[in-house]
Amino acid sequence: MVANPPRTQPSDNKILAKSSQKLSNFAQRHIGINPDDIQQMLDILGFSSLDALIDQTVPQTIRFNQELKLPAAQSEYAALAKLKQIADKNQVYRSFIGMGYYDCITPAVIQRNILENPGWYTAYTPYQPEIAQGRLEALLNFQTMIIDLTGLEIANASLLDEATAAAEAMSMSYGVCKNKANSFFVSRECHPQTIDVLQTRAKPLGINIIIGDHQTFDFTESIFGAILQYPASDGTIYDYRNVITQSHAQGALVTVAADPLSLTLLTPPGELGADIAVGSTQRFGIPLGFGGPHAAYFATKEEYKRLVPGRIVGVSKDVNGKPALRLALQTREQHIRRDKATSNICTAQVLLAVMASMYAVYHGPDGLRRIAENIHQLTATLAAGLKKLGYKITSENFFDTLRVELGNTRLDAILDAANERNINLRIFDNSTIGISLDETTTPEDLIDLWQIFALKDNLPFTGEELTSFPNYQLSRQSKYLTHPVFNRYHSETELLRYLHQLETKDLSLTTSMIPLGSCTMKLNATSEMIPVTWAEFGKIHPFAPISQTRGYQILFQQLEAWLAEITGFAGISLQPNAGSQGEYTGLLVIHEYHQNRGEGHRNICLIPQSAHGTNPASAVMCGMKVVGVACDDQGNIDIEDLKTKAEKHSHELAALMVTYPSTHGVFEEAIQDICAIVHNHGGQVYMDGANMNAQVGICRPGDIGADVCHLNLHKTFCIPHGGGGPGMGPIGVASHLVPFLPGHSVVKMGGELGAVSAAPWGSASILVISWMYIAMMGADGLTQATKVAILNANYIAKRLESYYPVLYQGKNGLVAHECILDLRSLKKSAHIEIDDIAKRLMDYGFHAPTVSWPVAGTIMVEPTESESKQELDRFCNALIAIREEVAAIESGKMDIQDNVLKNAPHTAESLIIGEWNHPYSREQAAYPAPWNKEYKFWPSVGRIDAAFGDRNFVCSCLPMEAYS
Repeated sequence: MVANPPRTQPSDNKILAKSSQKLSNFAQRHIGINPDDIQQMLDILGFSSLDALIDQTVPQTIRFNQELKLPAAQSEYAALAKLKQIADKNQVYRSFIGMGYYDCITPAVIQRNILENPGWYTAYTPYQPEIAQGRLEALLNFQTMIIDLTGLEIANASLLDEATAAAEAMSMSYGVCKNKANSFFVSRECHPQTIDVLQTRAKPLGINIIIGDHQTFDFTESIFGAILQYPASDGTIYDYRNVITQSHAQGALVTVAADPLSLTLLTPPGELGADIAVGSTQRFGIPLGFGGPHAAYFATKEEYKRLVPGRIVGVSKDVNGKPALRLALQTREQHIRRDKATSNICTAQVLLAVMASMYAVYHGPDGLRRIAENIHQLTATLAAGLKKLGYKITSENFFDTLRVELGNTRLDAILDAANERNINLRIFDNSTIGISLDETTTPEDLIDLWQIFALKDNLPFTGEELTSFPNYQLSRQSKYLTHPVFNRYHSETELLRYLHQLETKDLSLTTSMIPLGSCTMKLNATSEMIPVTWAEFGKIHPFAPISQTRGYQILFQQLEAWLAEITGFAGISLQPNAGSQGEYTGLLVIHEYHQNRGEGHRNICLIPQSAHGTNPASAVMCGMKVVGVACDDQGNIDIEDLKTKAEKHSHELAALMVTYPSTHGVFEEAIQDICAIVHNHGGQVYMDGANMNAQVGICRPGDIGADVCHLNLHKTFCIPHGGGGPGMGPIGVASHLVPFLPGHSVVKMGGELGAVSAAPWGSASILVISWMYIAMMGADGLTQATKVAILNANYIAKRLESYYPVLYQGKNGLVAHECILDLRSLKKSAHIEIDDIAKRLMDYGFHAPTVSWPVAGTIMVEPTESESKQELDRFCNALIAIREEVAAIESGKMDIQDNVLKNAPHTAESLIIGEWNHPYSREQAAYPAPWNKEYKFWPSVGRIDAAFGDRNFVCSCLPMEAYS
C-alpha cells in the first residue's frame, strides 16, 4: 500500500465541531470526549488536529486511507426498528428438540435485576476481589449448587458450553491418567454436538476417539478416559456403575455429562463413581438464545483441583480476619503457566452462571424438585398417551425425553402435522422421533403432541384418563442445596434485596471508569442491550430448522460482511464463543491448511515474549510446539531473533502469533516485515485481535499481512464483560483459509474444520449487541472512536509521565490505545508494591488498571473512547495524589509500613469499629479526593490474604457460623 502524505487540520474549534457533526447522534454519545475537550487535549500533546496525532502514531505504510464501506449510521430508534424487522423474520416455534437445550422461565426479578442491569453486566473479571465480593459470592453459590447436584467435591465458576466442557474433561483426563493410553471412549448416546467438538479437540493432539455403545464396549481395552451422557441424548437413563468400575480398574477417568435439573431426582454422578461431571445450566433460567451464551459447569474430585480448567472462586479472609472471596489457585492461570497450561480457557460465563445460581436461590431445593417432577410427570403422561395411539417408546426409563418409534406412520406426515402447530421435534432417523419436555410445557402442549401423532384433532382419550407413574430408576436419596442461601430468598422482596446487596459490593462501569489495559472496558449502550431479551432472538432453539431463523441468518450475514470490511478479511466465522476459543480456532484453521497442503509436519509456532498468556496455551492445544521470540528494549519484536528462529525452523514453521498494536501498547513499525519473514518461510500469521480497538477504521489486519485474526467482540465491539463472561471471539481469515473455517455436525455450515463450540453460531443471541454498535456508529463513528481511544491513552501518558515513567513508546514518543506505567522504582524507594497502588486506587473509587502484565511491577492503562475528559482527569488526579502519598513515605513523613497504601483498601467498618491507631487520619484514609465526599464506593472487605485461601482451599459456601 502506498502511503498517503500526512493530513493536518487547523486548530480551529469550529472546524472540529463541524467534523463532529458527521458523526451520528449515537456516536457523539458513545464517544465521551467533546470537540472542545479534544482540542484542549491536543494542545497539551502538541498537535494541531486529531489526524495529525494519528499520523504520528500509526505507521503510514499500514494506514487504511479510505472510508469503511459500511451502511450509513442509524439513530438508536432507527437501528432498533431495523433490527426488529430482522427479528420478525425469525419464527418462534415451540421446540421439543432437547439435545441439551430447553426452553425455560427466567424469573422476572432475575431478568430485570441481573441480565438487564449494568451493575452486573458491566463489571470486569474479579481480579481485584475486594471490589468484586458480590459476583464472587454469586459464583460461590453457583459452585456450591454444582457440587451439591453432582455429588463431587469441587467445581469451577463455569465454562463456555457443555461440549467444550466435555473437551476440557477429555484433556484433563489425558493429563491425569498414568496408563499411557491414547484412546478416549465416547458413548454414542452423547449429544452429537459434544461428539463433534470432542473430535475437533482430539485430532491435533493425536488422541484416538472411540465412539461406541457403552453396553457392549470392552472397557478392559486401553483407554485413558470415557464420557457418558446422563440421561442419554435419547432420554434413556442408564446405570453406569459397572462401566465406571471397569474403567477405573485400568486407571482411566470417567466423565459423566449430566443434566443438572435431572439430578434433583437421579443419583448424582459422584455417587455413581464418576471422576468428572460436566453439563450446561442453561435450563436454570437462561434463554435458549439460538445457542448461547450459557454457563457450562465442570465438577471433579479435590485431588485434581490444580488441573481444573477455568477459574475457581475460593474462600479466604481479609486482614481483619473477615471471610472474603477471591479467585483461587492462580498458579493454574495461563499467564503464569503459558505453554505448560492444561487449558487456554481464561474466562467463564459469569453473568449466566450468576443467573443460574440465582435461579436455584429463587426456587430452592424444593422448588427445583417440583419443577423436575412436573416435567417428568408430563413426560410420563405423554408416553402413556403415545402408547394409547399405538406407538412404542424406546426406553421405559426416562426423565424428560422420549424416543418414539413411528412404526407404519410416515415421518413426513408427523413433521407436517407438527409444522402446522408451530412445533419442532427431533429427528433421529426415518423411523424414530425425539420429544423433550421442559419447564414451559403445559397439559395443552401434550394435547397438541398427541394430535400430531394421531394425525387428527379428535383423540380417543383425554389426559385425565391416562395413568402414569415415575419412569426412572436410580432415584436420588442424598440431600442437596441445604445451605441457607438456597432456602431463604424465595419471596421476590427477599431476592430483590439480596441481588441489590451483592450488586453494591461490586465496582462496575456504573461507578467509574475501569482503565484495564488490553481489556477495553468501554460503554455498553442500553440500546445495544435491549434486543438481547427479545423473544424473537431469545426463544429459538440452536437446532431449529434454518427456515425458521431467517432473521438470524440476515443478522449473521450482515455482521460477517461488516466485520470482513473492518478487518480486510475474506471470511468470518462467528462460532468461537470466547477470545481464547477464537485463538484456538484460528490456529486450528492454520493447522488444517498445512495438513491439506501435505505439510502436516509444520508444527512450530513462534510467539513473542510479550504475547498474551493464552497464546502459548492455544498453540499447545493445537498440537504445536512453542518457540519464543525476544523483544527489544522498546518492547518491539526483535527482528533479528525472529529471522533467526524462522530460518532455523523454516521446514517446520506453522505460524507466528502476534498482537497488534503490541502487548506493550505500541504500533510496531516493522509489522509488515514481520509478516513477510514468516510468509517467506512457509508459515501463516495469526494476529491476536485483543487490541483491535486501536485499528478499526485506520488500519486492517488483512491489509497488514495477517492471515487470521480473532476479534474480541466483548472488547472492541461492545458486548459487556459481565463480570468475566460472556465473550465472543469470531475469527476473520484470508481467502485461502476460508475452506477451513469451523463446520458443525448438526447444522451443515460448509467448513472443513469440525465444530469448536456446541452451537453453530456460538453465543448467537449477544451478536445483536455488536450489530447494534456498528449500525449506530457507522464508518465515521467507528473511525473516530479509534482515534479518540488513541488520543485518550496519549493524554493519560502525557499527564502522568512526570510521576510514573511510560515504559514503551513508538518512534515518535507516542503510545497506541493503552500505555504502560513503570512503578518498579517505588519498591526500592518506598517499599511500595504494585498491589499497594492497586488497592489504594479503590479508596479513590477506581478499579486498578491491569497490574504486573505484560511487565512485572507495571500497570497497563487503557482509557477507551467512551470516557469523558473529566473522568480521565479524575483518574489521573488519583494516581498523582497516590504518587504524592508515596513521596511522603520516601521523605519519611509517612511510616514505611503503617501508611495509607499498605493498609488499603479501607472499609467503612475499619474506620468506625475499634480504636484508630494509624499515623494518618480517618479522612485521609477514606476520603483522599474531593469527589469521595460527593460519592464514596466502599470496598466491603479489607485486603484479602490469597495465600491463606490456597493453603485452606474451600470452593463452596461456608456454614453461616463462619460469618459470625
